[in-house]
Amino acid sequence: MDPEVTHKPAPLPKRWQIAMPIPTHVDRELAEFSPIMRQLLYNRGIETALVARAFVEASSPYPTDPFYLKDMEKAVELLRQAIADGVQVAIYGDYDADGVTATALLYEFLNVVGSRPIPYIPNRFDEGYGLNMEAIDSLFAQGVSLVITVDCGVRSVKEIAHSREVGMRMIVTDHHLPGDEPLAADAVINPKQAGDLYPEKNLAGVGLAYKLAQAYLQRYPCEQVDADRWLDLVAIGTVADLALLSGENRMLVSRGLKQIRSSSRQGLFSMAQVCDLNLQKTSAGNIGFILGPRLNAAGRIDSAMAAFELLTTQDFMQAGQLAQKLEVQNEHRQAMTQEIQSQAVEMALGRDPAAPIIFAARPEFNEGVVGLAASRIVETFYRPAIIGHVDAHHTVASCRSIAEFNITHALDQCADLLLRYGGHSAAAGFSVSNDKWELLQERLLRIAREAFEGVELIPELQIDREILLDKLDAKYVPGILEDLALLEPTGRGNPDALFCSRNLKVRSARTVGADGAHLKMMLRAGNREYEAIAFRQGHWFKDMPGMVDIAYTFEVNEYMGNRKLQLRVRDLKPSPEG
Repeated sequence: MDPEVTHKPAPLPKRWQIAMPIPTHVDRELAEFSPIMRQLLYNRGIETALVARAFVEASSPYPTDPFYLKDMEKAVELLRQAIADGVQVAIYGDYDADGVTATALLYEFLNVVGSRPIPYIPNRFDEGYGLNMEAIDSLFAQGVSLVITVDCGVRSVKEIAHSREVGMRMIVTDHHLPGDEPLAADAVINPKQAGDLYPEKNLAGVGLAYKLAQAYLQRYPCEQVDADRWLDLVAIGTVADLALLSGENRMLVSRGLKQIRSSSRQGLFSMAQVCDLNLQKTSAGNIGFILGPRLNAAGRIDSAMAAFELLTTQDFMQAGQLAQKLEVQNEHRQAMTQEIQSQAVEMALGRDPAAPIIFAARPEFNEGVVGLAASRIVETFYRPAIIGHVDAHHTVASCRSIAEFNITHALDQCADLLLRYGGHSAAAGFSVSNDKWELLQERLLRIAREAFEGVELIPELQIDREILLDKLDAKYVPGILEDLALLEPTGRGNPDALFCSRNLKVRSARTVGADGAHLKMMLRAGNREYEAIAFRQGHWFKDMPGMVDIAYTFEVNEYMGNRKLQLRVRDLKPSPEG
C-alpha cells in the first residue's frame, strides 16, 4: 500500500490546556521532590507532603477494611454457612476482562477454603449481559444453592427474584450503578448503593471480588492463605476495565503489578510468551494494550470461558494452546473492529454528517466488537457513538461517549423504550426491540441537542507542563524518567505525564506500520535532536510541516539491547512561526 494513502479520517484538532504553574506555597510544601515532580503532583490535586508521599508509595489515603462495605457481614456469614453445609456454589461472571478475572479470583479462593464452585460466564451472543432466567434454571438443575455474581447483577431485579422463587440464595458483587428498584438478593456488595459508607467508590468488579475474599479470610483465617495472592488478577481486571487509578485502586494495581512481574501463574506466562511481553517489566500500559485486549477477545469472538481457563489452568500445555487461541481471536477482533468502524462511519455520515450522535447498526456487525468500533469513532469525531448488531427482533448496541454527555443518564430517559441497559457515564450498552429503534434514536438525538446547545465540542488535551527541549540538558533526562516512574501505575484518573514543546524543526519524517498509519520523525530543538513516534498520525506525511508544536510523553525505546530516549507524540500542530 502506498504509505501516503490512508483511508482513515484525520483526528480532530485538539485544544491544549496547559496546567497552571504550581503556587509558591505548594512548591515549598513539596520541596522534597524535583521541580517537575512537584508540578505533576500539583496537577493531580496533591498539595501536601503527606498526601504526596502516600501517592508515590501507592498507599491508600483512607481505610480499606472490607467490612465497611454494606452487606459484607451478611455475605461472609452466608458464604461460611454454605461451605460448612457443603452446598453447591456457583460464580456468575461477566464476559469482559474484569468479569473473567473476578470469576477466576473467586473460583480459586473458594477452592482454597473448601468449596468446589461452578464457574458460569454467559455467552455474549446467546445470552447477553448479566443474569438470565435460563442460566438460573440451569444452575438450579445442577444443584446450586448459592450464586455469587461478579461484575454484574445489580440491575437484574427480575432474575434475582426468580432465583429466590426457585430456592437459590444470591450474593451480588457489582460495581455498576444500581437501579431504582430494590433487589431481592441476600447480600449486595456495591459501594455505589445507597447507604454504603465504604470510602472507595471506584473499585472494579474484580476489586469487589477481592474484598469479599479478604473479608472472609479476615473473619475465618485459613493457614498460609492471604487474599493478596490474587492481586495479579485484581490489577489486570481493574486496568482493563478502565477503573480510576487513584485511591485504593492505585494501591491494588501497584501491588498487583509487582506480583505479575514475578508471576507463577502459568496462563500469564504463556500469554506473555505468545505476545512477546517481558512480564518482569510489565506496566499498567501493558495490561491496557496487550493483556487486557487478549482476555477480552475471547468473549468478543466466542466464549469468555477460554480466558477463564487460561487464567486458572496449571497445565502448561493447555495454557500454551489457550494463549495461542486468544492471540488468533485478538487478531480477528482487530480486523473486524476496523471493518465495522469504516462501515459505521460511512453509514452515519451519509445520513446526517451534523448529527450530535453517530448511530449505525447492521446484522453483520459483530456484537462483541461494536463497542471497540464506537470507541474509535468517538476518538475520531468527538461525538457520542452508538453502534449495534441487528437480529430478527432486537438491536443490541454499545455506546461510547464524551465528557460533555453522560450516556447512561441519557439512557435513563429512554428506559421505557429499552429491554435492558446499563453502564457508566462514558460507556454503556442496551438492547431494544427493532420496532422501537428509530424512536430511540430520535429521543437520544433530542437529548443530545439539548445537552450540546451552546457547547463547543472540541477535544482537550491536558498538558502538565511546557518544556523547552533545546534547553533540556541530557544529564537531567534520567531524573525525569525516574520522576515519571513514580507516577506509575498510570491510566484513567492518573494519566501519563503529558508535555508540550514548540517550534521544533522536522529533520525527517516517514510513515510506519502496515497501512502507513503511524509517523516516525526526527525533530530538532536548537542543537539537540530527538526521535519521535506519532501513532495514528500518518496522515500528516502528505503535507508535513517544516516546523511543528507537539504534545508528547517521554519514553525509552528499547531495540536490540539499545535504549534510546523517544518522544511519543500525542498531538501535532504546524508551528505558527514555521
